[in-house]
This record gives sequence, structure tokens and C-alpha cells, in this order.
Amino acid sequence: MLQIFKKYYPLRNIFFVFGEGVFIYASVLVASVIILDQELFILDRRLLMKVFLITFVCQSCLYYNDLYDLKITDSFKELGVRLFQALGFAAIFLGFFYILFPNAIIGTGIFFISICFVILLIVSWRLGYSLILNRGLFNQKIILLGSAELVKNIKEEISERKDCGYTLALEVPENMSDVDLTHPACTPIVYKNKCEGLCEMAHTLGVQKVIVGFKERRAIFPTRELLRCRVDGIDVIDGNKFYENLTGKLTVESLNPSGLIFSGGFQKTFLRRFLKRSVDLILSVFMLIVCSPLIVVTAVLIKIDSKGPVFFSQERVGEKDKIYRVHKFRSMIADAEKQSGPVWAQSDDDRITRIGKIIRRLRIDEVPQLYNVLKGEMSFVGPRPEREYFVKQLEDLIPYYTIRHTAKPGITGWAQVCYGYGASVEDAVEKLNYDLFYIKNMTTLMDIMIVLRTIKIVLFSKEAR
Repeated sequence: MLQIFKKYYPLRNIFFVFGEGVFIYASVLVASVIILDQELFILDRRLLMKVFLITFVCQSCLYYNDLYDLKITDSFKELGVRLFQALGFAAIFLGFFYILFPNAIIGTGIFFISICFVILLIVSWRLGYSLILNRGLFNQKIILLGSAELVKNIKEEISERKDCGYTLALEVPENMSDVDLTHPACTPIVYKNKCEGLCEMAHTLGVQKVIVGFKERRAIFPTRELLRCRVDGIDVIDGNKFYENLTGKLTVESLNPSGLIFSGGFQKTFLRRFLKRSVDLILSVFMLIVCSPLIVVTAVLIKIDSKGPVFFSQERVGEKDKIYRVHKFRSMIADAEKQSGPVWAQSDDDRITRIGKIIRRLRIDEVPQLYNVLKGEMSFVGPRPEREYFVKQLEDLIPYYTIRHTAKPGITGWAQVCYGYGASVEDAVEKLNYDLFYIKNMTTLMDIMIVLRTIKIVLFSKEAR
């Protein structure tokens, strides 16, 4: 397993992405040799860089068309449609790039010939990889210990994600009464008092990790058996930590204060704060200058479309519970909450104007928040700011909700790119799980990744509220 931003990825997944890049590079290189009639081993450096450019653009388009999300490209039809879309986008982008930089052109017809090789190799490569996933080859075997709700969540994640890299080899519940005997289990279930023989069972099954998720630890915690596993080289991992590394989120329903107190992360050094603020200042000034024509055009369209002010300002709760005013382009009718009072926006909200629907879908309504970033009230990346009216309600209903306010709110964030918008308490809980993961593990590199994923969401116009 490879750890990236405190989340684990199977090495085979990294190899899969890297291998696909090699295939694309090789396809373009072979096409170049065929067209340019050059010997393979006497290619000049400029040609290799041009090949790399095509490879980078193609693989970026594969990513932005969700071709590395195996849940989406599970069917051959979906794979084919998205693959042609991605390569089409790559052709369009390279076409514009070559107009601006004609010296980057590799040769007439090379791209289109290499596409034939790319399609053939990518489809073959992905079919082979799907075969590996379906058979669970190279998966790490684990034992799930306990009967907490967290254990059920882990089982669901492993069963739904073929590329998670784990195979559940054995379940050991706290009590047999916790086992649902009406539905046959796909995994062997063994119950023994104090988990006797756990270490031997792990070695017999070739298990490398034991995941612990007890509902109650005081009386039945198998300290002796888990200690034997640990000294015998088997990883013993707390269920919350394993779930966090597996999914990229925490779960507030199963967290306890000691788990947060003694966990790693939550590091907020002076250097990290200084770097984050410096990046916010530079980017906010740059983006305000670049977006100034867009701001003017949007303001005019809003004024033409409906009565009311161009901008919408509203009090939000920021870092350390400070109240500040967030600024957006108005996307609803003026005084939208005059009759209803504070309510969450819905996907089919009839208060949204015609222009409002467009600027919400393209996230243009968020642009004025660059001013909040410039003032230091917000950051580019952080938890989404919420209104005080809802914060007071959610603090009473959701444990650890106040932790969101230990970081500056952001225009975008980990919860937004992983879960999207929410309009209920259940959504707020799920978003908090992602926000806590971000606050615990935030780094500059993670911020960059979140911004790139935000661009992907904007380009493909995911639903916004």
C-alpha cells in the first residue's frame, strides 16, 4: 500500500496508472517512428519531449473524464464512450496548443495514427486489470474483529470498491448474537471467547492485518491475542484509523474523544500557516485580475435578468467562530427568504433565477469570495462556511461539529469535491466526516489536489445548490 495524503492506495493501482501512461507514450513513439522514418534509438530529445506532451494531455483527459474511477467505468460501453470523449478532448486541446506553439507539432498524422494504438492498448490493459480485480489478485487479506457499526461500514466499503486492495478473510464478532443468521455471510465467521487462537488463524489464512472495531472494550478486549499478533508481525489497526485511510474521511458516529486526542495530524505549524496564507494572497489577487471581465459580464446579466442587487452578502461562521460576511453573485430572487426564513437550498429550488442556474452550475457565483480570501476571512481550500442559524442547530445534533471552525472556511474543500452539496442533517454529518479528515491531514499538496478536482467538477458541470 502507498500512502498519499494519509489515504492508502494499493501499489497495483499506482502501477495501473503508470503502466497506462507508458502505453500511451509508446504508442505515440511508435507512430512517430513509422511516420518520420527514424530509427528508434536515435530519436532526438525534442521529439521525446513532444511525445511526452501528448502523453500528458491524453492521460490528463482520461482523469478528467473519470476513467480512473472504476465504479463509473465498470461497463465496457461506459469505458468506450468516455475513452472516445477523453481522446476527443485531447485532440481539441492539442489543436489549440499547436496553433499557439507550432514548434511543438510532432508531425502530420502522428496523433491520429497513435490513437489507434492507444485505443487498442488501453482497452487491453484495462480488461486485464479488471480480471485482476475480479479475482482479487494481490489483495491483502484482513480479519475484522468486533461488531460495531464501524465494522459494517468497513465491510460495505470493501465489497463496493473492487480496487480497494483488501480481501476480507475472516470475521470475528464480539458475540454470536451480533451475527445475522438469516442472511448467509460471504465471509467465514468464527466466534471464540477472548478471540482465542486468533494469531494462529491469521497465520493459517495468510492475513497481514487485523482490524479492531469493538462496541465495548472494557470486559472483552482480547489484549493477549492481539499482542501475540503484533509481535508475530501482523498489523493490528484501530477500526477508525483503517476506515480513515481506506475512505479519506472520518466517521463521527464511532469516534471517541481519546481517539482524536491520541491520533496524529492536526498539525498547524507557523510555516504551514504562512505558506497557506501566502498562496491565498497571491492567487486571490491574480484570480481577481484575470476574472475581472467575467465579473463585469456576470454583473450585467444578473441586473438584466432580475430585479435586485448584483451581489449577495450573508453572515457566516468562520475560523474560531468569528462571524464575517461572505460575498457571492446573487443567484436567487431578491429577499428569497423573506417568507420562509433560513432554509437549505434545494436542487429544484424555484427561487433560483435563470442566470442563477447557469452561474451556480459553473460555480461563477463563488467568484466574489476571492475578496473574502484577500481579506483573510477565508482560504481557497477549507470547510464550507455555514450560517450561524444552522451552526447552532448542527452543533447540538452532531458531535465534534465545532472542530470545523478550527480552520478557515474555503471556497472549495475536501467535502465539496468528495461529497458535494448537502441539504439535510444527514448530509451535514457526511460532509463533517470529510472536513475532519481535511483538518487533520491538511497540506499544501492536498490543497493543490483539491483545486484540481474542483476544476474537474466545474468543467463537467456537476449539480450545484
